Amino acid sequence: MKNGPLFFLGLFAALTLSFGGIVLGSHAQLGALAPYYDDGESKAFPERLSGIAARGQLVYRELGCAACHTQQVRRPGFGADQARGWGERQSVARDYIHQAAPQLGAMRIGPDLTNLAGRKPSPFDAEELTHLLYTGVVPAAKVATHPQSPFLFDDVLIVGEKPSAALQFTGKLAPKAGHAIVPTARAQALVAYLLSLNTVYDYPEARPVPVAAAKKEGEHK
Repeated sequence: MKNGPLFFLGLFAALTLSFGGIVLGSHAQLGALAPYYDDGESKAFPERLSGIAARGQLVYRELGCAACHTQQVRRPGFGADQARGWGERQSVARDYIHQAAPQLGAMRIGPDLTNLAGRKPSPFDAEELTHLLYTGVVPAAKVATHPQSPFLFDDVLIVGEKPSAALQFTGKLAPKAGHAIVPTARAQALVAYLLSLNTVYDYPEARPVPVAAAKKEGEHK
């Protein structure tokens, strides 16, 4: 091919510049992002996940929950996320600095989970979330709208007293006589992770710039 070496040199240069601009440039901009220390509360945000919640994030990843749920609240004007009650502010890069693999997601077959524990009123408690994982029934909807995950539970023979963590079922869902449905450690960790999702802290960069102020600033430049 005529001028083949020059073509491949140009292709290599284009790929190198693209990698440098997208990957290295983004890392230079966000890689050194640190937690935000609030003097009033005497602690830094975001806080690291506790041990069981951190293990629950791994379960969340293993189950592929990000295929149906996002964890990113869009800024005003780019969707109705805040109007739906999914978050009080837009998500920012600082929200994810403690996460090795942020579960941003790409589709919303189910609702966004960014601020699940911080919603008011809270849509779930630990017991309701545990039942949801086993039955797929959302309490508010009263119908099965979520995939069932019975593999996250054990059907155990009751020896002595009934386990305190056993799910309370009646009718068709009731286990065999003398048995109980108990959440495994993975189920308990997943519930703990979901109940740790709270992004109510308002970072300075999360505050939208008023349109009028932005226009005025632009006029002075």
